[in-house]
Amino acid sequence: MADVSRDDAWQLVTEWVESDSLRKHLLGVEAAMRAYARKWDEDEELYAVTGLVHDLDYERYPDLETGHPRHAIRELTERGYPEEVIDAVAGHADLMGVARQTRIAKTLYAVDELSGFVAACALVRPTGIEGMKPKSVKKKLKQPSFAAAVNREEVQRGIDEIGVDQDEHIALIIEALAERSDQLGLGPQEGAAAESAN
Repeated sequence: MADVSRDDAWQLVTEWVESDSLRKHLLGVEAAMRAYARKWDEDEELYAVTGLVHDLDYERYPDLETGHPRHAIRELTERGYPEEVIDAVAGHADLMGVARQTRIAKTLYAVDELSGFVAACALVRPTGIEGMKPKSVKKKLKQPSFAAAVNREEVQRGIDEIGVDQDEHIALIIEALAERSDQLGLGPQEGAAAESAN
């Protein structure tokens, strides 16, 4: 991999992203990317970096027509990030029309929306992400009003593209986020909506 470390990527994130919730999303996607890198025996650092920087410019340039992820792509290119990272960042935004041809690009697309959705599910459970099952996530996916900004079609498309079982995919993401639950704020929730544990 080019001389871009996880620490470099995190430094870049702290320069560009002030929002605590967006930083947590990037860390969550990083965790899911690492889990898939281990599963597939791919370059874990490369996958981690890709997860961290994929929404680098979203806070500053949220407009999908003219902004995100174009500014991130430009910044990453100028800083000499590996082509496969840049390609994956471009491919995670359908609007860009960049075909996802590499496994890393397909993986980023598959974990991005769903990592955010799993985190949203955890935040309304009294026990947080602890003990969460794929079944409860799938139930929430069927409720259009819950985390309405999450595009359900993209979630399914991502699963189809990497060719994994839906339950296994959700379980892997739950496990990856649970390992970092403290850092992601997904531990037991004080005052969480009184929802059933599953």
